[in-house]
Amino acid sequence: MVVDEALARYRRERPRIETAAKLTAAHLRRRAARKRISCDVSFRAKEVASFVTKAQHKQYEDPWAQITDKAGIRIVVQHSGLLDPVLDLVKESLTLVREPEDDRYVSGSEDRLQYPRLHVQVMAYGDQVGEDDAPYECEIQIRTEATDLWARMSHKLMYKPAAGVVPSDVRRSLYRLIALIELYDLEVRRGVEALAQYPDVARSNCLLDEAEHLFQTFSDHASRRDLSEEVVDVLAQAIADHDEYPDRLAKFVEERKDDLIRTYEDYGPNSEHFLRHGRYVLASQPESLIIFERLSSAKLLLQGLWVDELPESMLNDMADAWGVSL
Repeated sequence: MVVDEALARYRRERPRIETAAKLTAAHLRRRAARKRISCDVSFRAKEVASFVTKAQHKQYEDPWAQITDKAGIRIVVQHSGLLDPVLDLVKESLTLVREPEDDRYVSGSEDRLQYPRLHVQVMAYGDQVGEDDAPYECEIQIRTEATDLWARMSHKLMYKPAAGVVPSDVRRSLYRLIALIELYDLEVRRGVEALAQYPDVARSNCLLDEAEHLFQTFSDHASRRDLSEEVVDVLAQAIADHDEYPDRLAKFVEERKDDLIRTYEDYGPNSEHFLRHGRYVLASQPESLIIFERLSSAKLLLQGLWVDELPESMLNDMADAWGVSL
């Protein structure tokens, strides 16, 4: 299929391709939440201009078949220790088109600085199909936060620059940064593991991590981490059985799923209350799940601890959203 024919088809099918990417990302987000894997999952359908540029630059004989990243998903994790769990999650959740492209452990490349590619080609999740009734493929990129920063920065500077070829010394400087990326990832991983040894810090972090995983099954809204940490420090004081609480919270979410869906529709991040009036701000935060559970199970204890450390109006709003009186 020549470029013009491939482009015409891509223009027609791009909305369906974007839907396929969106459904696949949502599926992975839910699966990661259930596995309690912390990650950010984003999606996109390739821009029409990018499709044309790639088809012409690569001189493909069949651009439609050979451009395999028409639907794309990016999964970003905090540090390198989470790459393999996410890769396993993708393998378990979707049908692989071929074996992953994994440059992390390529023998013979130890003396070179290079981008550690970790790409997986899968069949998209959902019922979207092309004009030939074939399901769409989706390219999944898995990166750490540090690697993602380097990749986005280097792409802007080195990919098809206006002035032509990037000078070799500039390219070398950019690739030298990969050594710093590796060190950064390692230190982040060490820091996360070290913090887990401190009970008070670990308790709040585990509570927030659990709430974030579960909240992602209801919304992909970007929450305020600073607010979450402040509120969870108070919520942790209202919980006695910290070791058992993650299971308790997960059970609560499952049993009250319909109530939670309605509450987030009425008061959550996409609701009129939040978008137009700025009220019920905590209903757009993952810790809202813990607040709703405590309002249901230990209302007086939560209220007593809350009023000494946080604005009482915030708890009143949440009680109102959940339909309980204080």
